[in-house]
Amino acid sequence: MILGDLGADVIKVERPGSGDETRGWGPPFDSRGESAYFLSTNRNKLSVAADLSLTEDLALVERLIADADVVIENFKPGTLERRGIGAEAMLVRYPQLIWCTIAGFGLESARPGYDFVVQAESGWMSITGAADGGPMKVGVALADVLAGKDAALAVLAALLGRARAPRDTGEAAHTIADRRLSVSLLHSATAALVNVAQNALVSGREASRWGNAHPNLVPYELFDAADRAMVIAVGSDPQFAACARVLGLDVLAADATLATNAGRVAQRERVVFAVAARVRTATAAHWLALLEEVGVPCGVVKSVLDALEAVDGSALTGVAPQSPGTVRLAPPRLDEHGALVRAATWGAFGRIQ
Repeated sequence: MILGDLGADVIKVERPGSGDETRGWGPPFDSRGESAYFLSTNRNKLSVAADLSLTEDLALVERLIADADVVIENFKPGTLERRGIGAEAMLVRYPQLIWCTIAGFGLESARPGYDFVVQAESGWMSITGAADGGPMKVGVALADVLAGKDAALAVLAALLGRARAPRDTGEAAHTIADRRLSVSLLHSATAALVNVAQNALVSGREASRWGNAHPNLVPYELFDAADRAMVIAVGSDPQFAACARVLGLDVLAADATLATNAGRVAQRERVVFAVAARVRTATAAHWLALLEEVGVPCGVVKSVLDALEAVDGSALTGVAPQSPGTVRLAPPRLDEHGALVRAATWGAFGRIQ
């Protein structure tokens, strides 16, 4: 979808009858029977249904591969190879082609790549949730999302490399190794641990659950105002000084041992207790006005519907992409463009003519 938002012609090849499994991941379903889950990630695509066990359909898929810039797939190892359209064979046959496999646990693993399992095995669940509670998953399939973004980045880098390669040598613009891309959900998720991973690597100690607090910053967590929950995210020493001042916590502001973040982390309970007690005395709007005026990051906890009011969202095409992305096509019905794709002629780099 990211590549489609950026202008690519994307042809989604689906199994006949049921299509993409997420078409059935509901409710909710829209008035046409399409699941919200499917709609959320399938705009700017054409859909063609193809049965890879049929000679005619297999030939169609290879014709699409032959004219494509990029193939993206997530089949288990050996599935496409048994049908003669595996990555290595296609990359040798079509020297312009870039091939990206998105797998759950790497190219050699046949384990299904489901976000929930990856969240468990990447360390995410061990650090998510209340400090005294059990492991908890993130509320969105974020491992899937991050892997998709990593794949889009890898594809764009490979396309740029192909465009920059010399074209007057008579050789392939790129080696097969350059054109064979692999993205693992597990690797994307583990890499996304970023500072948490680095904390563990540097200290040699296991990471912990911090609930809504931060392992490295204080105060940086959820607080209850008189009317609703809000967050204060102090990320620098000057921000803490300003925060303590506008909250009226003069004792904290004057304490030299709290002037640095390391000092505040060492006295976490004292600082958090004082801030929490003060924030409870007035409304969130009151504190937001004061904190924002002095440049302290803060905000209220919004519902999803509240958050969607700040963006361009559609019940058909989802949250609109940021510039330079555009929405050109609604998510397709299964095989909606089958006749078009089967009858199409193809121009340079596979563009539909």
